[in-house]
Amino acid sequence: MSIQSFSEQEKIRREKLQKLKEAGVDPYPAALFPVSHYSADIKNNFTEEKKEAFAQVSLAGRIMSINDKGKVFFIKIQDQQGLIQLYVKRDELCPGEDKSFWENVIKHGLDLGDFIGVTGYVFITKTGETSIHTQTLTLLAKSLKPLPVVKRDEDGNVFDEVTDPEFKYRQRYADLIINPAVRETFLKRTRLVNSIREFLNKEGALEVETPVLQSIPGGAAARPFKTHHNALDVPFYLRIANELYLKRLIVGGFDWVYEFSRNFRNEGMDRTHNPEFTILEFYVAYKDYYWMMETTEKLLEKAALDVCGATEVPVGDKTISFKAPFQRVSIYDAIKEHTGHDVSALDEEGLRTVCGELNIHVDKTMGKGKLIDEIFGAKCEAHYVQPTFIIDYPVEMSPLTKKHRSKPGLVERFELMINGKEIANAYSELNDPVEQRERFEEQTKLLERGDEEAMYIDHDFLRALEYGMPPTSGIGFGVDRLVMLLTNQPSIQDVLFFPQMRPEKID
Repeated sequence: MSIQSFSEQEKIRREKLQKLKEAGVDPYPAALFPVSHYSADIKNNFTEEKKEAFAQVSLAGRIMSINDKGKVFFIKIQDQQGLIQLYVKRDELCPGEDKSFWENVIKHGLDLGDFIGVTGYVFITKTGETSIHTQTLTLLAKSLKPLPVVKRDEDGNVFDEVTDPEFKYRQRYADLIINPAVRETFLKRTRLVNSIREFLNKEGALEVETPVLQSIPGGAAARPFKTHHNALDVPFYLRIANELYLKRLIVGGFDWVYEFSRNFRNEGMDRTHNPEFTILEFYVAYKDYYWMMETTEKLLEKAALDVCGATEVPVGDKTISFKAPFQRVSIYDAIKEHTGHDVSALDEEGLRTVCGELNIHVDKTMGKGKLIDEIFGAKCEAHYVQPTFIIDYPVEMSPLTKKHRSKPGLVERFELMINGKEIANAYSELNDPVEQRERFEEQTKLLERGDEEAMYIDHDFLRALEYGMPPTSGIGFGVDRLVMLLTNQPSIQDVLFFPQMRPEKID
């Protein structure tokens, strides 16, 4: 980047940087700066009665405001907990005759965005603001790019918040600095993951890791990303699901395994889809999908309490209740209720006719399972706002699922719908290796018809099943979508630190 491309403010900051160096000030020191306290801890716990406990504190953070009063500066810094005010007095910071540090650093060297570290003691100003009476100040990192200006009142309310998605998603680091609510969203995301992990660990589940690079993209119906392994000279795929590897571990003798996995699907992008996303999958031996529904209710009720403090959660203009139990509706009943068509006995041509009557676009690559999925997605999905288990899918939609024990033509599967979107997908797992091979072969026929989302035959997985897999239930949760619900965010891009975007054009 040439100097001509810098803004006026960027040029001024670079000039300040040079002057600091010329004055012998290292604008990027390597020395350790020990932090003893954080802003919110101080503001929440300091009282005059406890001031001895705060007689010597050490803080570090980014400068968010500077108020120059001549020989006194009021500076607000932001650390990971929030904002706190510094009281910086020239003659206390530079008690001798030499005021060069004050002139070179405080007066003419500091800018909004700079990182500083301070030591001092806590006191309350005449206006009632808990502040740090600064005794030493160290410049820790000079900021060369100005932050967008965001105004806050005395109560911390934010005005002129930056909402431009291009800025927020591409420069998330700056978004986190200037928009406090964004930080809270990602703190809640971490609390959600921790809550789920705590639930599973307490139940005795084992957290594991499985391959991201896979020779066969198995475990889901999705279009994969393809790459090439140079050393082996073979194609590999980025993981679309970790299901088949986790079930291999059930074969190997573990009764309950789970994984938070990064998955990749080479498909469209919208407000609920990102090519890279997080899935939680877990598999439990000797259980079925009825047990899994009850366990899902318990897990989500706990997660809502841990993240939001309540089971009633605002989502847009709605309130979602995570209080168990959840409603259960068969997929055929859902389609009949919302379209007026009973499709339970229709063949592929009959389903194509219904799709035509409902103005649902389909193509020749779609088999019976995909056609039913299209009808449900287009006409039914949006109606299920409160948590609802859509159960008992046709066998053509579920090549990895055990046939229903009492309903011919169906499988023991459910999808959990919340706020009109799928949040989880679960099965009583198919553990008959002969039938599994037949299901895979049916998927191969769909691949030959041009369905890029149909499953490949995984011969190693079939070999594992031939050793014997006990009755098992498994589930996959869309973690990003669950975060959207519990943080009241309308777009998946708002709950990912770094969502995928088109490459930025750099002049």
